[in-house]
Amino acid sequence: MDTIIDTASYIIKKYREITGENLDKMKLHKLLYFTQREAFAITGQPAFEGILEGWKYGPVSPEVNKIYNRKKFSVKTKDISDKLKYIINNVILEYGSLASWKLSEISHKETSWLNSRQGLKNTENGSNPLKLSDIREDAKKIRPYDHVWDMYYDEFEDYDDQEKKS
Repeated sequence: MDTIIDTASYIIKKYREITGENLDKMKLHKLLYFTQREAFAITGQPAFEGILEGWKYGPVSPEVNKIYNRKKFSVKTKDISDKLKYIINNVILEYGSLASWKLSEISHKETSWLNSRQGLKNTENGSNPLKLSDIREDAKKIRPYDHVWDMYYDEFEDYDDQEKKS
């Protein structure tokens, strides 16, 4: 399985390629969360290994936070799977044009983030992990869109057949 560091590295590079802009740290963390949620919605499996925590402004990866510096990483990263690249590309096309604060606002409505914040004040940063089971539940509430085919996933015949087998 791909790591959160390798995933974040690809998001940074692909975001710059698609938008021509550098990716700020807050948006990177939110795109990581949306990638994880989207992977559950499409494949039923997590996108990467790594923890996201319920920081006061939305999900954050402490591991990514440690090595993120000036829109890039100071560590060597590996290539990620083609399936994950495809999911990330769709996530960037879906959410990449939104401001970091808007993505934070969206993430604050997610069950996984809300559950990670239980017992914390709004002003506390928090370090409780988002549970994969909660992210899986968040994924059930969305309708993933394929930007390459310009269709929702549930409009593909083979997707419906795959869902029936699950």
